[in-house]
Amino acid sequence: MSEPVLIPGGRDVAGRLDRADADSVVVACPPDPRAGGSRSDPRLRAVSDALGREVACLRFDYGPWDDARGPALCTTDAENALSWANDRFDRVGLFGYSFGAVVALRTAAEAGPAACSVLAPPADAADALGAVDCPVQVVVGDRDTAVDPTPVVDRAGALDHPVETLPATHQFRLARDRMGRLVAAFLSRRP
Repeated sequence: MSEPVLIPGGRDVAGRLDRADADSVVVACPPDPRAGGSRSDPRLRAVSDALGREVACLRFDYGPWDDARGPALCTTDAENALSWANDRFDRVGLFGYSFGAVVALRTAAEAGPAACSVLAPPADAADALGAVDCPVQVVVGDRDTAVDPTPVVDRAGALDHPVETLPATHQFRLARDRMGRLVAAFLSRRP
């Protein structure tokens, strides 16, 4: 079961909480809203579905886009979602896909979830990875031509974070269930 959630913080940020009765939760950061990214993204739903009944999932939409401060505001939205989750759950993990991977890592560096998993992270996520103080999982597709995850993969390897490579494009269409289970297994052990 899923219920609507309004994230406090001064911006219009709404979400859906799947399985509210769980003790732990994963906050899921969607891809770029300018490209249609939302809480309904199939990769976020695949992770939520794979978490099972034991772990809730908060999937949210970023607030209104601002060309001058868009990514920073999205990170603030994720920090507010993480704070909301921390007030209600014993353990909180973080997940982000593509643009959401950058948001998730920047949020993890500031807010310290129990664990963080990122899917198809673009190159600019590598800088944030070094400041994250929790376990991090990086999942990439071996045929991803939309982003270059190499800098993130290299940085994760240098920091001894697990890196998983799946036979997939950036969309993970044929590997979506497998990806969901892989991310859920990592976050279920730690959030």
